[in-house]
Amino acid sequence: MNQKERVSAYLEQQKDSSAEAYKKVFKLDLLETIPHDRKICRTISEVIDKSGLKDGMTISFHHAFRNGDYVINMVMKEIVNKGFKNLILAASSLNSCNYPLIQYIKDGVIRKIYTSGLRGDLAMEISSGIMKEPVNIHTHGGRVHLIKEGELNIDIAFLGVPYCDEFGNATGVGFCGSLGYAKTDAQYAKKVVLITENIEEYPFSPKSIAQDEVDYIVKVDKIGDPAKIGADATRMTKNPRELLIAKKASEVIIKSGFFKDGFSLQTGSGGAALAVTQFLENKMRSENIKASFALGGITSSMVKLHEEGLILKLLDVQSFDKDAARSIKVNPNHIEISANQYANYSSKGASVERLDVVVLSALEIDTNFNVNVLTGSDGVIRGASGGHSDAASTARMAIIVAPLVRGRIPTVVENVLTCVTPGENIDVLVTDHGIAVNPQRPNLKRRLEEAGIPTITIEELKNKAIQLTGKPKPIEFTDKPVAVVRYRNGSIIDTVYQIKS
Repeated sequence: MNQKERVSAYLEQQKDSSAEAYKKVFKLDLLETIPHDRKICRTISEVIDKSGLKDGMTISFHHAFRNGDYVINMVMKEIVNKGFKNLILAASSLNSCNYPLIQYIKDGVIRKIYTSGLRGDLAMEISSGIMKEPVNIHTHGGRVHLIKEGELNIDIAFLGVPYCDEFGNATGVGFCGSLGYAKTDAQYAKKVVLITENIEEYPFSPKSIAQDEVDYIVKVDKIGDPAKIGADATRMTKNPRELLIAKKASEVIIKSGFFKDGFSLQTGSGGAALAVTQFLENKMRSENIKASFALGGITSSMVKLHEEGLILKLLDVQSFDKDAARSIKVNPNHIEISANQYANYSSKGASVERLDVVVLSALEIDTNFNVNVLTGSDGVIRGASGGHSDAASTARMAIIVAPLVRGRIPTVVENVLTCVTPGENIDVLVTDHGIAVNPQRPNLKRRLEEAGIPTITIEELKNKAIQLTGKPKPIEFTDKPVAVVRYRNGSIIDTVYQIKS
């Protein structure tokens, strides 16, 4: 019996044509036709069909699982099987595990990519020119800006979550920790699909993504390998040279004038940057100095200081290791934030604007303090813009830590291959061969030298690097752009060109 027949039968039985009778029938009908599990799909194939995916649409993914992610490859395999073409891929970042995308690009399934970073074979192939359109490399905050400004319109977001209920309340706690990048997609995508391992009893709480943002849910066996969430970029170093650099950087922070009770801190990826907190710890204890908050991708070293009362709050956009993923579950002052709250240029309030000190790594830095964290010495893309320029542009002091040379390759150069963070945002370079202060920061230079920290010019560091390695042979590129580097406000700050084979 269809709805019209049901209404007629009810009215005939009740001999009542009043408005209340109609309401009663329609309410009963609504309850019968909208089951509690209406969002649940049995397979990824089914959820793709229901999502309304069409050729040319924009699909998105997040990278909270880093190199342990299964979701991108799993979903893209089904999309390929269904014959879709010319898609725009908007992944918050891409890792070595995403190498199957190479063939999908060659086959015309993926036409364009927006991402913060590229690594592994995928990065090599893109650097070699397999894409017709250059990849858009954005910052973490810049991605949100592009979405909010309307350049990046996400049609369907496929978001991996370890736990959710049958209505879509979801969290990463207990697996990957913060879902800070997924939060943006859940808010702005036209359709939101959750890929999960576990469907819990409703209502599930605490939640990172809310039920009123979610269209469909599909349960799979595995969304990723949590053991691979922590990568080499987030290791705690034992390298003596990196530890020396970290010790020097901590001394710069302590003598800078910003190291006082209530200061705030962010450390980027890379061994030396992460190790800085180890050297700050003793000084914080001895002088009874506590940080008000630590920001960004949170690691075990930050968790340790938080649990010992030396960092009062952790603002976590991405949990970098299992200790951080555990901490966000048990520590009420370990707070999950979205990428918009973290670093968006056009946010009503980005936490990077409250930073006192940020410590960041570099593949290259030039004599104008411009920083490259994207392309290697061979011109191949092998990194990520991430939150580098987001944090450097707004922190009161931005420190770059890097060895003077890597192997036989200078780190301090005349001109970087690719500018990701402009030199005007960098205050200090700390290397194993000396410390250079940006000439535009004379007051900081004076404070450091008065405190007994010697400095040299960045030109001297560059010359010393050349003495050690010799002058590298210039890399040859074609005139084909393979990637454009977007600054946090959306502007193009540099272009990466195809390497000559």
